[in-house]
Amino acid sequence: MKLSPAYRLAATILHGFDEYRSRFKEITADASRRFRDAAWREAQQASAERINLYEQKVEETLGRLQRTFTEEELTHCECWREAKNHYAELINQRLDYELAETYFNSLFCSIFHHRHIRDDWMFVYSSRDAAAHHSGIERCRRFTVNGDWEAAIRWGLAETPFETPFDDLERDARLGGEFLHGHLPAAILEADDTEVELLKSVFYRNKGAYLVGRIRGGGEQVPLVLPVLHDEGQGLHLDTVLIEPDEVSIIFSFTRAYFQVEVQVPGEFVDYLQELMPDKPAGELYAAIGFFKHGKTEFFRGLNRQVAKREDKFIIAPGVRGMVMAVFVLPSFRTVFKIIKDRFDPTKEMSRENVREKYRLVKRHDRVGRMADTQEFSNFIARQDHFSPECLEHLLEVAPSTVYLRGDKVIIKHCYTERMMTPLNLYLEQCDAAETQAVIKDYGNAIKQMAAANIFPGDMLLKNFGVTRHGRVIFYDYDEVCYLTECNFRHIPEPMYPEQELADEPWYSVGPNDIFPEEFGPFLFADVRLRKLFYQLHPELLDADYWKGLQQAIRDGRVIDVYPYRNKQRFAGSETNGLVY
Repeated sequence: MKLSPAYRLAATILHGFDEYRSRFKEITADASRRFRDAAWREAQQASAERINLYEQKVEETLGRLQRTFTEEELTHCECWREAKNHYAELINQRLDYELAETYFNSLFCSIFHHRHIRDDWMFVYSSRDAAAHHSGIERCRRFTVNGDWEAAIRWGLAETPFETPFDDLERDARLGGEFLHGHLPAAILEADDTEVELLKSVFYRNKGAYLVGRIRGGGEQVPLVLPVLHDEGQGLHLDTVLIEPDEVSIIFSFTRAYFQVEVQVPGEFVDYLQELMPDKPAGELYAAIGFFKHGKTEFFRGLNRQVAKREDKFIIAPGVRGMVMAVFVLPSFRTVFKIIKDRFDPTKEMSRENVREKYRLVKRHDRVGRMADTQEFSNFIARQDHFSPECLEHLLEVAPSTVYLRGDKVIIKHCYTERMMTPLNLYLEQCDAAETQAVIKDYGNAIKQMAAANIFPGDMLLKNFGVTRHGRVIFYDYDEVCYLTECNFRHIPEPMYPEQELADEPWYSVGPNDIFPEEFGPFLFADVRLRKLFYQLHPELLDADYWKGLQQAIRDGRVIDVYPYRNKQRFAGSETNGLVY
């Protein structure tokens, strides 16, 4: 029987998706081996490979379609309508159907250049929203506590299939058990039905392996995360125990690299994680476990639902307007939208493609909890009355090649989205002395941790950093970001005579990559009070030798990890080649 072009189109896309999923699973499954071997540099490379894999496989599938079908067949919307129906039938029994739908959408958008976004021809809405299947696959293992918290921790660690033994399992069980006994709510401690529940899958990221689950009893529950580290030559150890929802949320932050974790049923897995972190959007959790493209799909669907409520309009983002990007927000959606301007400030010597490459660099790199993840959109369309007049006028003025009107629609050819944060400069205007000290300390720590990951932010002005709801300082302006090893850190030479020091221009030569840390204070802080506090908290950041030392460590192959919990939370004796915030 001869198959229709639409059926063959659907089958070809699904074949490409299967190739993508097969390689994705191979990279992910090898994370346990990399953890066992302490192959940290290889782990970084695997993370980047898996991020690049999606676009690579979409391009390969697109090439296959273009070789197999005529242009008329590929650009005929009715063919895609029929193909979508066939595709929905083909993936109906799949456990990863939502990821398959997103892959179909990616091919549709590649053919039509992100135009004709209609549910008739692609999966704007999921094919199974109304009747999701339940796999019946057991995700978790469980242990009845019976008051013995040390035994519960021992079970959690010993029953995990690590290929490297623990350095001192009894010590770790004792420390973990004592922590839980001292910090859990009384209702859980005193209940007869209390149990520890852990996902069978281990979450690997950088140098850490995380066991994730919850503790339930007495009608209450708390999340549970057990971070396990591998000290080369010494074996594994439990670094701390996390049970606070905010702490667990930070583990899954949008500022961190995606986990390598084996997931049989993505939707059910994300549903479980949302039970632990109800405030986390589903899109962020899909991204956190590696499915960042479907995370983008979930984000888009959520945005459409929010815009339809008409609770507010897009407005210009609060804070200092950028020299490279125009930024606007939908306040109720806690997201910022960033558009590259047509013309940059004269001090910004770069092109639009330079800016896009900087954003791609950050996407591929380990964000170490200090750089916001972004989603990239093409041909974003909204009604004109969804924008405030001032916002729309500004966008049309500064980016007319990117933003234009078509009837009552606003067409945005290209934009980035990020989670909304309070700009650090605005935060400092309204906080008290204790909050000021805490946030300036975290600002310096953010710079240090990015540097440890071989990232130099370039423009370190306060307006380019934000403060999250957890009080963490995050960098979000990437147009001048570069690898730390590309920079040339220098001490300011001593002037040979007084007139040189008083001159308007430097008395020394300055190359394009030269950076003088001694200038950071006056450049970053007009407020002398804040400048002195920065000097007090982070004197090493003003020393070129500190930066050169970091560069040498990176060139020597040291991989310095940044752990997503505070140093004071770590158990005594935890010593690793890493940083904590």
